[in-house]
Amino acid sequence: MAPAPSSTHSAITLNINGEKHTLTVDHRTTLLDALRERLDLTGTKKGCDQGQCGACTVLLDGRRAVSCLHLAVAAEGREITTIEGIAEGERLHPVQQAFLDFDGYQCGYCTPGQICSAIAVIEEHAAGWPSAVTDDVRPEAGPPPLTADEIRERMSGNLCRCGAYVSIVQAVARAATVQAETGEATEAVA
Repeated sequence: MAPAPSSTHSAITLNINGEKHTLTVDHRTTLLDALRERLDLTGTKKGCDQGQCGACTVLLDGRRAVSCLHLAVAAEGREITTIEGIAEGERLHPVQQAFLDFDGYQCGYCTPGQICSAIAVIEEHAAGWPSAVTDDVRPEAGPPPLTADEIRERMSGNLCRCGAYVSIVQAVARAATVQAETGEATEAVA
């Protein structure tokens, strides 16, 4: 049973991977700690706990967010997708499959955050969002080619201490190609 709300606590309902979870949290509780410590969704990893490594990346309303810097109370009413909500049953998400096919992981610790970021990167690119390395940022230019440089820049907020970057770039490129060829959306199935 959750403790009663006080002036420093609130009862909140989080919509995570298509399921509603009601809990009472201290106003200072991060989304990461609510996911891991309160809801046992441990796929999202705690790396630096300072928003610098990307290991805790989740999708909030389809956009990537580092959950260690996002307060749980601020996530109420938003669609939260964690790595546990990416696959559709036994069918892996195209990004997950590409990470397997190209060995886009080594120890695997950063992989959940990398996958959530990659899903958002592909969507951002398809929507025509420029990056710091995009040559022509005019909206009428459309999405730039999704080159290795584009992928590296767009994924730069996610660190891999094992150094699997070459495979990660290949996996993101493959997943983007699969989406373009099949018309299959890469957004998470919650």
